[in-house]
Amino acid sequence: MARDELPVGKRVRITQSVDRREGAWSGDVIGTIVSVAAQKTGSWYAHGKDAKFWLQRIFLKKDDGELTTLTLDRSTRVEVLDGPAESS
Repeated sequence: MARDELPVGKRVRITQSVDRREGAWSGDVIGTIVSVAAQKTGSWYAHGKDAKFWLQRIFLKKDDGELTTLTLDRSTRVEVLDGPAESS
């Protein structure tokens, strides 16, 4: 799902998986999108903007109020859920 398809205020389920020798591990996070932004890492990368490596990050507010940040990569699935959008 493209970054512009992730509107602030939408409730989503994010599923991420990590391939391991013992088999894939996956986990889900459900929350309301606070923002989606490209952020540079602390890692040096010669060919990136500002000589940094940039990652797409999604900031979520979970149903219990906890704020969390997830990095979007090729193994990330985003599912928009039906339900009320969070009001500010």
